[in-house]
Amino acid sequence: MRKFVMLFWGMLYCYGLSFGQQYYGLNGLVVDENNKPLPGASVVLLQIERGTVTNTNGQFVMDKLPEGSYILDISFIGYKKLVDTVWVDKNTSYKAQLEVDNMSLQEVVVTDNYAGNRKKEESLNIEIVNDDYLKRNLGGSLMSSLERLPGVTTIDIGSGQSKPVIRGLGFNRVVVVENNIKHEAQQWGADHGLEIDQYAVDNVEVIKGPASLMYGSDAIGGVIDMNNRKLPAPNSFGGDVNLSGKSNNGLLGTSILLYGRKDWFFANVRATYIDYGDYKVPTDSVDIYSYRAALFNNYLRNTAGNEKNLHLTLGIIQNGFQSKLFVSTVNSKSGFFANAHGLEPRNIDAELHDRSSRDINFPYQNASHLKVVNTTHYKWEDSKLEFDLGFQRNFRQEWSEYVSHGYMPPVFPDTLSFDPELEREFEKYVYSGNHRFTHRLDENNQLVTGINSEFQDNRIDGRGFIIPAYQQFRVGGFVLAKHNFSEQSRLQLGIRYDYGTIETDEYYDWFPSPLGEDDNSDMEYLQRAGNIDRTFSNLTWSVGYNYELEHWTLKANVGKSFRMPIAKELAANGVNYHRFSYEVGHPDLSPEIAYQLDLGIEYHSKRLAVGASPFLNYFGNYIYLNPSSEFDRLYGNGNQVFYYTQSRVMRYGAELHAHYELLPHLQLGAMAEYVYSEQLSGEKKGYTLPFSPPASAIINLKYQKEKIAFAENAYASIDYRITAPQNHIVPPEVTTNGYQVVNIGAGGEIEILNQKVNISMQVLNLLNTKYFKHTSFYRLINVPEPGRNIVLNVSVPFSGKL
Repeated sequence: MRKFVMLFWGMLYCYGLSFGQQYYGLNGLVVDENNKPLPGASVVLLQIERGTVTNTNGQFVMDKLPEGSYILDISFIGYKKLVDTVWVDKNTSYKAQLEVDNMSLQEVVVTDNYAGNRKKEESLNIEIVNDDYLKRNLGGSLMSSLERLPGVTTIDIGSGQSKPVIRGLGFNRVVVVENNIKHEAQQWGADHGLEIDQYAVDNVEVIKGPASLMYGSDAIGGVIDMNNRKLPAPNSFGGDVNLSGKSNNGLLGTSILLYGRKDWFFANVRATYIDYGDYKVPTDSVDIYSYRAALFNNYLRNTAGNEKNLHLTLGIIQNGFQSKLFVSTVNSKSGFFANAHGLEPRNIDAELHDRSSRDINFPYQNASHLKVVNTTHYKWEDSKLEFDLGFQRNFRQEWSEYVSHGYMPPVFPDTLSFDPELEREFEKYVYSGNHRFTHRLDENNQLVTGINSEFQDNRIDGRGFIIPAYQQFRVGGFVLAKHNFSEQSRLQLGIRYDYGTIETDEYYDWFPSPLGEDDNSDMEYLQRAGNIDRTFSNLTWSVGYNYELEHWTLKANVGKSFRMPIAKELAANGVNYHRFSYEVGHPDLSPEIAYQLDLGIEYHSKRLAVGASPFLNYFGNYIYLNPSSEFDRLYGNGNQVFYYTQSRVMRYGAELHAHYELLPHLQLGAMAEYVYSEQLSGEKKGYTLPFSPPASAIINLKYQKEKIAFAENAYASIDYRITAPQNHIVPPEVTTNGYQVVNIGAGGEIEILNQKVNISMQVLNLLNTKYFKHTSFYRLINVPEPGRNIVLNVSVPFSGKL
């Protein structure tokens, strides 16, 4: 009976307490690693299965919570889930900072919420990758590392020289930007790679489609925009050591970074050294014209090289003000395949070239690029003012043994100022300046105005000639307006005016040639280039619209783009040894004008992402090299003569992607791209354009987990690339067969003696497949792509507090 009474009074007491219990509120803020709010993040209290989502400012509120301990589960797509315990005994505030999750349904590793916001703001289709992605997909150059992205290919010369191609457009139709300044080298040349250190890049944006509005002339096909966005934490120091190796060409590379920051000042320095030998191809011979050239141990002789780079960054960071100074020098020496530089295959000294796979003999090239850039911005209330200043010096020399061609003297005269073995020399000085002002008019309207200007002075030397010295000036101004109809609906429209001039210097041969067809006619120093003085101007525009639903993203952009003809197109008159052609410019070419429609549609959920980005492009006067029935007689090689001409061109195509999470941590993906081009006028009406990439697709299976055994953030992946044959060509091109290639990769973080080490490994062309890439210049002489290549990258980061 006593037990019953005690139980009754106990129940009565608890009942009274429940009536008197107080309730409290839990409010919180969810931000990314840069303390920027994450709108739409999921917040759940697990015990009571009660949840909400954050608002546009990253905030959430839960009220009427009894006193007690709660398990808080916070998640956001692209970020690691946060699970924490919070005690509520009063009105409580909580702040959650999420970390980026490297597992991304887009198969592109985003660095922070900047990438998500950037994609939402840009009405053109854009891909954003960071340095982790580059290390996992390390290629022979930065551009080849980006080739896995849909819509991006490269034009290759060997294993170390490559140029970006976006949707089938390359050379001076794609702008490469580093730290807000347009990278200017000798990008008109097929054998001239980009002097950029891929270890020194931590963020790359690939804008697909006409971007002339913001970047000016040459951005008619797209933009590769590289920016070093990482800033050291206050009062810290650190760095990393990168070690790389490749089995195919025996590459050994290292890049060392040191950084430090004390309050408002920071600095970093990076040094890179790379050395590589001749690379191997899965064949024992190549066919050059009608001659079979044997290869020693599958090596493509004289394709070795090295690279030495140095970078220095100084910066000031204060409230509302930031200024960075970038100083870099990139230097390389690389050989040209001994059968692919206008040399007769029978004259190759096999004993010399096959003596070592790491020596560099004639012919070879030296290239160095000095760049000094300052970026500064001021930010206050609703406005931002930005200034960029840049200086570049690009210096390139091509060396080969002196051989008399045509009417050159058998013995080189000692009265000339240049070295007889200096085939060509280019020295370009570039001065750049950008200004941009951004002002937020109100919550839904923003106005951006800007000016871009650039002056180039390009000088030449050496015994060979293809383009004259020239001076080029360009300036353009734009106005861009952005309007948000709502959080999901955005409109942007802009207009731009460009003005430019180009002046070329006259050039005469250093040796006399006959004036007529008869060798006995009068001899004279022939003029190869005259004084050209051209002025160009144009008005371009762009209109874009973005719309977002819960699981859908829609984009549309229509615009007009403009590109000035370059010196090569206006005034070329010489042999291009890598095409075995003689190229002649046309001084009266009109600027290229293009109209393009870009669309984008994407569905994304927790486990599935599917998207398509079709485009339609029309050129009224596309500039291209047109082959003729003529052959060069004056310079001794008998090369076919090509003339720069113009025609109307229609282009269309699309990129597709789909990624599905089969199981936790296991993802199946597919990416595909297709481009079709057709000339609508001119001698080659009905044909495509030279070096048009064929349709291709990648099927990818990837497993990634936060921890596997002793490895953290571990992953393993396999790519199966399928490339269709390219039968749609323009003579004298030849068709290219389709092919399939398998690549695999794996990596993760391990701890050795309390030190974190990042390891990534790839096996490229796993099955050692022999195939020809349609956008490779070496396919013209039947050189296949490199054989099996094991790529290893080890990165050792370190840091500390000052």
